[in-house]
Amino acid sequence: MKRRTFIASAVGTVAGVAGCAWPTDDALHRGAALAFGTTISISVAHPDAALAARAIADGLRAAREIDHLMSIYHPGSQVHRLNRDGVLAHPDRRLLAVLEQAAELSRLTGGAFDVTVQPLWRLYSQAAARGALPAQAELLRARALVDWQRLSFDAERVRFGRPGMALTLNGLAQGYAADQALAAVQAHGIRDALLDTGEFVARGQKARDRPWILGVRDPRDDGALAAVLYAQGCSVATSGDYECSFTPDHRHHHIFDPALGDSPAELASVTVLAPTGMLADGLSTAFMVMGWERARALAAQMPAVDLMAIDKRGRQRRSAGFPADA
Repeated sequence: MKRRTFIASAVGTVAGVAGCAWPTDDALHRGAALAFGTTISISVAHPDAALAARAIADGLRAAREIDHLMSIYHPGSQVHRLNRDGVLAHPDRRLLAVLEQAAELSRLTGGAFDVTVQPLWRLYSQAAARGALPAQAELLRARALVDWQRLSFDAERVRFGRPGMALTLNGLAQGYAADQALAAVQAHGIRDALLDTGEFVARGQKARDRPWILGVRDPRDDGALAAVLYAQGCSVATSGDYECSFTPDHRHHHIFDPALGDSPAELASVTVLAPTGMLADGLSTAFMVMGWERARALAAQMPAVDLMAIDKRGRQRRSAGFPADA
């Protein structure tokens, strides 16, 4: 599972191994691990270094468990087995929680969000490896396999309604991992934390009168920031057309409009603030597909959800509640 979000944490880049934590000043401690094909990290502010280390280790472990459960690449993951066999018996409760959120987002967005787009991703990836785009006949066959309403699930099994279907949880799993890591950290009584699994969850502050700060990458300049935000009590996710592009002009990339069988043409990136990491993660993908007007209208109906969208021409627009730059 590749990292999808492109938000730079102002607390700095960290590296290390699972469960490792170390103090960086009197009260700030960080740890990092490998998951989702990248480095994930947790920073906590707490005066007890030993307690912070235990909390960070548990948080990283919780996030890595989600990666191992939901990776489309790991042969032992439940998602890999489902894609291989078309059915999965006795799904993990955490997988069911993510599938329930996926179904709700699909209903809410009129199918703009759809976890069964994996056949399209596979088709475009294989074509790009040949330096080409998919043939029309191939595209039609792949599109016929995309339908969130033909994915059924309950506590007993998950099943595809048609042979050849497959799903990807790249639009939800990293946000959910951040939520799970937060719960593990908070179980130790820690209130001030920033969790980065590729999506961000921030609680409390970095230090007294010093909030956590996040920088949102410019979609056309990886050395520049499009926004700098105070992150307080929220989750933040960005989806963009630039992390996994199948063509140099970013016209065809890893985010698909299920109705088109191709990438949406309007936006270059969307950043979402939401109450949970999983919701922010899913909405950032959905809003890329929906475009600015539909995304803004839906966000206005959802409590504590705001967005910033940057279109292909570089124009930036923010919903009414999206914060001004820090």
